[in-house]
Amino acid sequence: MDLQDFLQQGEGREEDKIEAWHLFQRAYEAQMNGQLDEAVKLYQESIRTFPTAEAHTFLGWTYSFMGQLHEAIEECQLAIARDPDFGNPYNDIGAYLIELNQLDEAITWFEKAMQAKRYECPAFPHMNLGRVYERKGEWHKALEAYKCAVTLNPDYTAAKRALLRLLTMMN
Repeated sequence: MDLQDFLQQGEGREEDKIEAWHLFQRAYEAQMNGQLDEAVKLYQESIRTFPTAEAHTFLGWTYSFMGQLHEAIEECQLAIARDPDFGNPYNDIGAYLIELNQLDEAITWFEKAMQAKRYECPAFPHMNLGRVYERKGEWHKALEAYKCAVTLNPDYTAAKRALLRLLTMMN
């Protein structure tokens, strides 16, 4: 996400959007450096300054790193309420539900992510759906999901490995 994306979101003062974007960038950097408490504070400050679906989603992602999956899901639900067209929070909820072993519930969220109008990584929900079907022993559905992920992103190494592993296992 870049500054232009932040500036185009919703109503608000441009100064607040710019400040929120800078806070979001600092939060992401802290998160990637493993400074999760600092990342949470900065994402929360970004949201207070100018709330975006991205900030809620990434705050949820940080919570998931901390093992706080229910809080992560709540942040993603806030992201969806703010921007129902943004695909990431749907996929993330599904991923968190996999971790909570709520596989059937996860499927619905991945399907919603696939239908999202704004999603930079549309292969992710297909890959995750494949993971669900594989865990459920539904090999052919998993295979189709992995194929879709690879078709959408031929460079998606994890999806290619999963597809190859499953093809090898089925033969």
